[in-house]
Amino acid sequence: MRISIFTLCLLWGFFSYAQTTVSGKVTDENGMPVSDANVVIAGKTIGTVTDTGGMFVLETSENLPFTLKVSSIGYAPVSVTVTSSGQEVNVRLQEQETLLNEIVISASRTPERIFESPVTVERFGIREIRNTSSATFYDGLENLKGVDINTSSLTFKSVNTRGFATFANTRFVQLVDGMDNTSPALNFVLGNLVGMSELDVHSVELLPGASSALYGANAFNGILFMTSKSPFDDQGISAYAKSGITSQEAAGDHTFYDFGIRMAHAFSDKFAGKANFSYLRGTDWYAVSEEDVLNPGATRADPDYDGMNIYGDEVSTNIKGVANSMVAQGLLPDGAQNLVPDQIVSRTGYAERNLTDYKAESVKADFALHYRPFADDFEIIYNGRLGRGSTVYQGANRYALRDFFIQQHKLEFRNDNFFVRGYITAEKAGDSYDMRFTGINMNRLWKPDEQWYGEYVGAYLTALQGGAGFAPGDETASHAFARQVADMGRLEPGTPEFKNAFRQVTGSPDLANGSKFQDNTKLRHIDVNYNFSHLTGSFADIQVGGSFREYVLNSSGTIFTDYEGPISYSEYGAYTQVQKKFMDERFKFTGSLRYDKSQLFDGFVSPRFSLGYTAGQDRNHNFRASFQTGFRNPTTQDLFIGLDVGRAILVGSAEENLDRYVRTYDLSDTGAALTGSPTMEVSGRQAYERAFSARSVQAFTASAEAGAPDPSLLAVADVEKVKPEKITAFEVGYRGQLENITIDASVYYNQYKDFIANETVVVPFYGALDLSDPVDPGTGPVPMALIALSQGDFQAYQTYTNSSVDINSYGATVGVDARVFGNYDFGINYTYADFDFDEDKDPDFRPGFNTPKHKVKASFGNTDLFENFGFQVNWRWSDAFFWQASFADGDVPAFSVFDAQFNYRVPSLKSTFKIGAANIGGSEYFTAVGTGLVGSQYYVSWVVNP
Repeated sequence: MRISIFTLCLLWGFFSYAQTTVSGKVTDENGMPVSDANVVIAGKTIGTVTDTGGMFVLETSENLPFTLKVSSIGYAPVSVTVTSSGQEVNVRLQEQETLLNEIVISASRTPERIFESPVTVERFGIREIRNTSSATFYDGLENLKGVDINTSSLTFKSVNTRGFATFANTRFVQLVDGMDNTSPALNFVLGNLVGMSELDVHSVELLPGASSALYGANAFNGILFMTSKSPFDDQGISAYAKSGITSQEAAGDHTFYDFGIRMAHAFSDKFAGKANFSYLRGTDWYAVSEEDVLNPGATRADPDYDGMNIYGDEVSTNIKGVANSMVAQGLLPDGAQNLVPDQIVSRTGYAERNLTDYKAESVKADFALHYRPFADDFEIIYNGRLGRGSTVYQGANRYALRDFFIQQHKLEFRNDNFFVRGYITAEKAGDSYDMRFTGINMNRLWKPDEQWYGEYVGAYLTALQGGAGFAPGDETASHAFARQVADMGRLEPGTPEFKNAFRQVTGSPDLANGSKFQDNTKLRHIDVNYNFSHLTGSFADIQVGGSFREYVLNSSGTIFTDYEGPISYSEYGAYTQVQKKFMDERFKFTGSLRYDKSQLFDGFVSPRFSLGYTAGQDRNHNFRASFQTGFRNPTTQDLFIGLDVGRAILVGSAEENLDRYVRTYDLSDTGAALTGSPTMEVSGRQAYERAFSARSVQAFTASAEAGAPDPSLLAVADVEKVKPEKITAFEVGYRGQLENITIDASVYYNQYKDFIANETVVVPFYGALDLSDPVDPGTGPVPMALIALSQGDFQAYQTYTNSSVDINSYGATVGVDARVFGNYDFGINYTYADFDFDEDKDPDFRPGFNTPKHKVKASFGNTDLFENFGFQVNWRWSDAFFWQASFADGDVPAFSVFDAQFNYRVPSLKSTFKIGAANIGGSEYFTAVGTGLVGSQYYVSWVVNP
């Protein structure tokens, strides 16, 4: 009997489902439609948003009567009672400073007001996109509090929060409609390369700090969510066209243009589709620094000069050893080597501007099919995204990404209570190449190192002994003459010979003679989530979910050690979350727990707990506190890379990788005599198990150059294989609404353990590291390892490991937004960020915090200064800070930037015209050492919306 009654209840629930339909329109005080307004059933997570015409349709099984809450950023919320199906609801919103009433989903995977979010969350919606003074909406994210954007290129911006990031920001995740935008091989997001057109953006939400409890590995220092518009809700054809100039002292003025189109249509209440296309082309910021990387202040007059944006001069050798070899071969008379100094000499390099055309290009296309088989909230979605671009990426070297291509394909089943999504991300490197190795191998293609150095030494001796019209003994003039002779007939930029050599080198993926990237890496991912709130009612909001990911590395041995075929491995995770409100819904508890397991590492549990309390008679003060843990799995490169970047070889620390990466080196004549072989094979394992620390080798070399070599300075490197990195994060915050003033403030403290870091080591090709094997080369007994170091018989390796010290970071943000002088919008925010660690416990650790200690940002504008006319001005100031990365270290000076835009709306044309500028005044700046200075960008745009 009970079973029968239960069955009848289920059937009644099924047939009564989605029986109430409510439609209507939302407008502002002037009768203009308000798009993307939230229309939500009070006390529920059921709702919809208005389209660009302010229209909405909501279908629900909620029993009548019920209350709709209508809200939109910048307006006071309105409640409307619905008493019958088919009721038409027309709502007029009054402007008000209500930033904290916006609905976000990312903080808890369920709709909730920013005001009540358990953690810090930033939102960038339709209104902000329309009013941004930046040239693109993605650039506009830089005006959010707590956010840094590192600019590598006009088309490649790297978002960062809370420090510890380079352009390869592997601690930050970006999701586009639920798909991870990370490049599977590079392990970081390439800005908005395969993201969204600004026409299709519904909202952007950003969670700074750890989010592993809900989003798994790598949601470590922040996560960015971009959600697109539904073709059911936002229909029609919209388009934009934008053009202007970029202006930089080094590059001059260059035209750029950017246009896009969006088409969406609901063919019925069951089927809808959309397509987007956008194209941007311009000229990148030229990188022209000639600062000596290893010896600041030096110029090309220094024989061992290594310019920052000069490539090919990384190749260097001790010409004393060259002279010894030439004497042994009978190419120089005996004793000539005594006239050659113990001097490192580098080859002459090419400027970066001669090795790239600085083309910046982004082509994005996406299409989606949405099917609602029952004409209710159950939806099946296919989404495909394609992105192709040309940009400059700075990692260990500077890379010209040419026609770099990423595609994503997703199939998703969802309704208001659950989703199941699976997607695949695949990439191709296109015609991308390493600019440093382009310079190195163009030099070698023209003239091999052995020949060039032989000519250098011969010319040096000629000049030193008074030949060729030089005064005898003038070492400076002799070096200059030697370089001139060795460079005679060198390939000159712009000549056919130079262009042919460039094509040959950049077309070969073998770094012994080429510089091309070759990559077809993929990742596959599945996410599931179920929210039981419709079953648990007022008891609690309970969610469960999980994920699975598989990497398939396929670089044909050019990046990874996948010489014999693709490398694959997987990871999975599962989580649950409980939310509960108490005390007249003023007190809110959120608890989450997640377990993750990588095929290569032990499992990890990451809990999160938060408490929130809403105070005040008007419920306009909210206090929050949270504790959460997070973790980050080592990246594909941390594990499986095997790549020579010139100054060092990068070798991943996966156990199977250590023996797979093997390289054969030519020994010096002395080394060959000692070992009995002209060559030596060295595996990646020796970098982790048989090496000196680079710091100690530098100290020893300095003592030798000072005439007092001290072997006791040498220290054996103690490098452990990399394992997951962990974080424990504490945060407290306050949000308040005081009439026309909104306040949002937070303070955080992070504790890192097993911080993933790089350590550079030096592997001598022969000799015991404890210096217990002295031999007599004719000057007395010398340990063989010291001979290897003196003869250049060694190789620097960059290893992937974990720091043994505890690292802490901490900071605070505060933002104030207000309506002033009637209807003007004013906002200002401040961010503080810093870190500490005990350097004495790990002197080789390079933290790479790369974040200014102080940042201030402000905005001022009016969307309706007068009828249909608005403007926005943004200003941001960044404190000076120290940049530390594998390409180069150095100071980033403080900078201040003004952006502004003026817009005019023409309702009869459904158009908005905008004129704007980024970095007004042209005070050039940079956010990372080694990049081009960021100049000014001036633009005009025309946006048409239905």
